[in-house]
Amino acid sequence: MNRQDFPILEKTIYKKYPLVYLDNGATTQKPRCVVEAMSHEYYNVNANVHRGVHFLSQAATDLHEGSRETVRKFIGAEKTSEIIFTRGTTESINLVASCFSQAFMKEGDEVIVSHMEHHSNIVSWQLVQARMGIKIRVIPITDDGRLDIEAYKALFNERTRLVSVTHVSNVLGTINPVKQLIDIAHQHDVPILIDGAQSTPHMAINVKDMDCDFFAFSGHKTYGPTGIGVLYGKEKWLEHMPPYMGGGDMIKTVSFEHTTFNVLPYKFEAGTPDYVASTGLAKALEYLMNIGMDNIEKHERELTLYAINKMQEIEGMHIFGPIGEHVHEHDAVISFEVKPLGATPHTPYIHHLDMGTLLDRLGIAVRTGHHCAEPLMRRLGVEGTCRASFGLYNTKEEIDTLVQGIKRVQSMF
Repeated sequence: MNRQDFPILEKTIYKKYPLVYLDNGATTQKPRCVVEAMSHEYYNVNANVHRGVHFLSQAATDLHEGSRETVRKFIGAEKTSEIIFTRGTTESINLVASCFSQAFMKEGDEVIVSHMEHHSNIVSWQLVQARMGIKIRVIPITDDGRLDIEAYKALFNERTRLVSVTHVSNVLGTINPVKQLIDIAHQHDVPILIDGAQSTPHMAINVKDMDCDFFAFSGHKTYGPTGIGVLYGKEKWLEHMPPYMGGGDMIKTVSFEHTTFNVLPYKFEAGTPDYVASTGLAKALEYLMNIGMDNIEKHERELTLYAINKMQEIEGMHIFGPIGEHVHEHDAVISFEVKPLGATPHTPYIHHLDMGTLLDRLGIAVRTGHHCAEPLMRRLGVEGTCRASFGLYNTKEEIDTLVQGIKRVQSMF
């Protein structure tokens, strides 16, 4: 990996400080090859896909379907028919919530989520709850931010229809034991959806080996463009789920009396797809595969451990999520709060918004707030946190700059 592949990393902030971009959990920066591939398609191969017989349409269709094959390969799926293009993880989860519930759930049925979920994996099920009268069961977490597996086992009963959990927490950085979660669910003949938004950019994913029933991730978090994502689903579920939206390309025949639907995956892809974004996504995934996901994971794990160790040396620092003996379960996201210098046990922590704003003035980009995880914030007893999240292009020198920046902000209070 060459940092020069990412021109924005050369940016100077406030005409003074080199950019230190540590907000990769929100979105990653894009390598030059992604932007160039999308630009090339707009200028040379732009035409609507699937339905055209002319040259440009055929060329654009080949690129779009080639991108689907790249996604299949990247996540280890068996068939391209199990790869559905969506607008992102949020839409993927909403698609499953809407369509799976219509096909397989009724009033009184239950879905299991966890206490560390992103709002997209809570609100989407609450909408189903309001519409159908289902019940949401919640896996509790331990004080160090790990799932309570025994409590998870106890949540299953004859009304459990689906489990929907995150692979990696976007707040705690906790790497959940998804294979264990999947095995337990399958022991009860219950399918499981894995939210891979925070895992796919950081580690090798193989949905076939994982044996999940659904898997969702976003393009913009995997160094690709915004507005595109992926839902993987086992064919045995997708075949029996109704379409998410109606429109062009998701049909076989239409009359005012009756409509028949297209084959997978097109049944779930109504309207003109973002065929240029799919090209950009494929180019991003190829970029990651060329580096090697194992190499990326090794680099980011080293970076995370280095950051945790350096940050723990800061007076008054509190890091959320697994540390100590469980630090190996902590991925490339560190949420923290810190007290002013010379603080007493009763001194409040520096407000996360103040910390983030002042770090920004030093050229350091972090995220502040509840990170679309308000129930988790209440469990942690805080309104919000500062969050530093790492990508393949970050360095130990940037971690040092973050640590120095935190200490400088401390001195202001």
